[in-house]
Amino acid sequence: MNLDDFSDLIERPDGGIRRDAEERRERLIVPPGALGRLDELGEWLSAAQGSVTVRAIEQPRVVLFAGDHGVASLGVSGRPAGTAYELVRAVLDGASPVAVLARRADVPVRVVDAALDCDPELLPAEVVRHRVRRGSGRIDVENALTAEEAAAAVALGVAIADEEADSGTDLVVLGDLSVGGTTPAATLVAALCGTDASVVTGRGGAGIDDLAWMRKCAAVRDALRRARPVLGDQVELLAAVGGADLAAMTGFLLQSAVRRMPVILDGVVGAACALVAQRAAFRAPDWWLAGQVSGEPAQSKALDRMALNPLLDHGVTVGEGTGALLALPLVQAAAALAAELPEQPELTIPDQPAAGTADEEN
Repeated sequence: MNLDDFSDLIERPDGGIRRDAEERRERLIVPPGALGRLDELGEWLSAAQGSVTVRAIEQPRVVLFAGDHGVASLGVSGRPAGTAYELVRAVLDGASPVAVLARRADVPVRVVDAALDCDPELLPAEVVRHRVRRGSGRIDVENALTAEEAAAAVALGVAIADEEADSGTDLVVLGDLSVGGTTPAATLVAALCGTDASVVTGRGGAGIDDLAWMRKCAAVRDALRRARPVLGDQVELLAAVGGADLAAMTGFLLQSAVRRMPVILDGVVGAACALVAQRAAFRAPDWWLAGQVSGEPAQSKALDRMALNPLLDHGVTVGEGTGALLALPLVQAAAALAAELPEQPELTIPDQPAAGTADEEN
């Protein structure tokens, strides 16, 4: 599999439609700029939908890719290694933040097991049926995946994107359910941006102390040595220092852009996958929104590289798509305002008598 093939398949949102939408915005009863970022979002949606009049976002969906990472065994995560299935179980039971918000907003949630390290019987069949492998390798000393597994994981993401687009999903809130996932994410960002481990290493969604942060920096540093020789091939890079869930998210992002299906990104894992996808297809980021600032330095660096400006900064670090889901009502509000605000009435100038008529009558 060659991700560079996506470059020829992905087109930018319609620039002509966006210009028409900008002109229509200037005619609305609310002055241009008075709605701030909502104006920009409305115009972006017009271009993405290919329609000057924005359609309401009626079938959004939360899609969460799940996996365990072997590097978590080094104590680089606030959660014990191999426990990502507990995060999945909380979502399915409606007991996690993203599940609560999704229930309140009436948005369905889909969980895809790409590499959970648990017995399949612990979770529903529709969750585990796509699993590529059980856990991902310890990236500081070994590849996360074989080349075949990396290609299969990317293909999984492509297939999930096609399923969502075919079912009528008109916007995706993308997130991850992982233990140890921020370590490969930081490694990918550092490798693609050419930075050191300490610049991109954060403390993860669960939070870690200083000693754990130092272990995490060391793991990212060692993984970077293994990443740099394969920077020319995105699938090899994902196999070396990514993971099945990250590879699947990368494939999902690329195929979503092919299918013209907008995506709201959540935290550092999604940002890292987006950066890999951008490397393969430079037009792909035009189909994505950055939902929130997670506080992870690698996320900020990745979003800056892709010129994506986050919609929210509420200090939400829990991950799991929560911050991106919080941004969804803002996007829906932009769509409603762009579609439903009336235009200013046209000014009618009363007829004036022709010049010189009064003198002629005198």
